[in-house]
Amino acid sequence: MMNVSAVMIVKNGARTIRRTLESLKEFDDVVVYDNGSVDQTLSIAREYPNVHLIEGNFDGFGTTKNRAASFAKHDWILIIDSDEVVDKELLHALKTKPLNSQTIYIVNFLAFYKDIQIKHCGWNNQKIRRLYNKTVTRFNDNAVHENIIDEGMKKEPIEGNMKHYSYMSISDFIVKLDRYSTLFANDNVGKKSSSPLKAFFNGLYSFLRTYILKRGFLDGYAGLIISFSHMATNFYKYIKLYEMNLEQKSKRG
Repeated sequence: MMNVSAVMIVKNGARTIRRTLESLKEFDDVVVYDNGSVDQTLSIAREYPNVHLIEGNFDGFGTTKNRAASFAKHDWILIIDSDEVVDKELLHALKTKPLNSQTIYIVNFLAFYKDIQIKHCGWNNQKIRRLYNKTVTRFNDNAVHENIIDEGMKKEPIEGNMKHYSYMSISDFIVKLDRYSTLFANDNVGKKSSSPLKAFFNGLYSFLRTYILKRGFLDGYAGLIISFSHMATNFYKYIKLYEMNLEQKSKRG
């Protein structure tokens, strides 16, 4: 018997969530925390008897993941997104591995664009903290770039992989870069300085790093799409922050 709850936050994940939930069929507790889906996400989630469906607000990734985890039946939490799939090896490890509550477990990721595995661009073999005991630790409250608090904790890899199908079209990149850049700017307004020049060079460096240094060109046209998306995300992060800082100063003046 698995003493692990799978927990996800989701909004409009209908295109991918069924594949995710199919990979979680052997979990007896799957928390799906929906924050305002207007597609078929809710109806798909209700098809699965092991899903505990919650509808609530989104208050940034860290805070919302902690709220979603509070509904889990088990103390062990596997955080999963609605575009990720647990493979058989990881499922076996979750069933059989003795877990230490003072340890955060790190999952290996295999990344895909559509059904094309991306082997470069910095997407290959990412190691991400995803399994923890909620009685011992939690996510920090960052709106973006959230992470499990690891102070005083051990970190250990767990066998198997999470397959990540985050982008099913070029439009997905555009939607996500707009969302993430806005979250970044909102989180840093008044705290971090920016300028048009900073936005430009951050974007340029991001493209060169992804496409050349991380050999994104070896992933063909998908590598170009990913590299350009990284460039645009970083440009808009800092130009939005610059604009918000100007607006904040104007209001104070």
